[in-house]
Amino acid sequence: MSAFQTQVALMATAQTAPQATATTRPPMTPGPILPAIAPQPTLAPALTDVVERQEQLLIELYQRASPAVVSIDVVGGRLPPNHPPIPGLPERRSGQGSGFLFDDQGHIVTNHHVVEGATRLQVRFFDGTTALADLIGVDPHSDLAVIRVLELPPGVAPLNLSTAAELAVGQTAIAIGSPFGEQNTLTVGVISGLGRTLRGPSRAFGNYSIPNIVQTDAAINPGNSGGPLLNVRGEVVGVNTAIAVSQGSNSFEGIGYAVPAHTVARVVPTLITAGHYDHPWMGISMYSVDALNADLLELAVGRGVLILDVHPGSPAYQAGLRAGDIPRELDGRTMRVGGDIIIAMNGHPVADSDQLVGLIERYHSVDDTITLSLVQPDGSQAEVELTLEARP
Repeated sequence: MSAFQTQVALMATAQTAPQATATTRPPMTPGPILPAIAPQPTLAPALTDVVERQEQLLIELYQRASPAVVSIDVVGGRLPPNHPPIPGLPERRSGQGSGFLFDDQGHIVTNHHVVEGATRLQVRFFDGTTALADLIGVDPHSDLAVIRVLELPPGVAPLNLSTAAELAVGQTAIAIGSPFGEQNTLTVGVISGLGRTLRGPSRAFGNYSIPNIVQTDAAINPGNSGGPLLNVRGEVVGVNTAIAVSQGSNSFEGIGYAVPAHTVARVVPTLITAGHYDHPWMGISMYSVDALNADLLELAVGRGVLILDVHPGSPAYQAGLRAGDIPRELDGRTMRVGGDIIIAMNGHPVADSDQLVGLIERYHSVDDTITLSLVQPDGSQAEVELTLEARP
């Protein structure tokens, strides 16, 4: 027997021989036979019909909407801000997100933050088909972007945008996207809040916010960004864009945010035709007034928007709006009071700065003229017309 055969034989012996240290379990003695027990009966159809119909609705909705939802692979060798370009920098996959087909010309809606800094974009469809995509337009101020593919797989059709005037808290919300790269995942929840505001990009004059945001408890995680938030009819009510996270976490904790469909309807067509979107702008720095800070700052009213600063040459400057010039301390912050307080726009009462920006963004465009109702520093009221311009 060769050395190799001897080794194999020893291994086989080692596998079959009882181990000296192992304890041998005695054979089990058959016990008494237990009485037969019938399985638990299933619930009566009268109890389950409603739930089963809901399940079937979600199955049908997913089958119809899922082909229009894509996964987006982002390729780009990102450098630190303000770093000079490096020729020949190797490309690498630097991110992943979701999107959905907006029209039959291959335009896909996603988030600006998904495609920001990309040198190449790849779209992955529900059937595994992949295609390179071109960047068509971006708008950081709504966190929306449009990319385009030149060919669509068979059976893919665009999703409809909801045209409902208003959403309602409690309304069913369905998110489809690619969380953690898991393509075309469906999660279900409700619309849990409306009129939220997200921090937007900073510009030369002030920090801007993204208003009119939809809040949902449908699970949204990294990779869902840019995917659709749907109603039970399969219409897009929002574009999933952000999640609320606790310190040290980056996964879903119960609150997600989506850019509403009415913002998509205003911004996306212009991104397709012009590559950018001009947001209307007044040119003021403002502070929301409530009863407490009105008392501390000795303001004439306890509700509205206090003008802290007016940008020179802006629409507000041309309309004669006045900023404060009296320094006061509030919550560790120095601000100038004594300026005009905006209490209404076009007759619609204004409670705070988020509401004011939200009304302008939703209902007005550049070159529109609005009427502001003011409480002036001496306590008198006035109305001022202001023509909106594009943000600088």
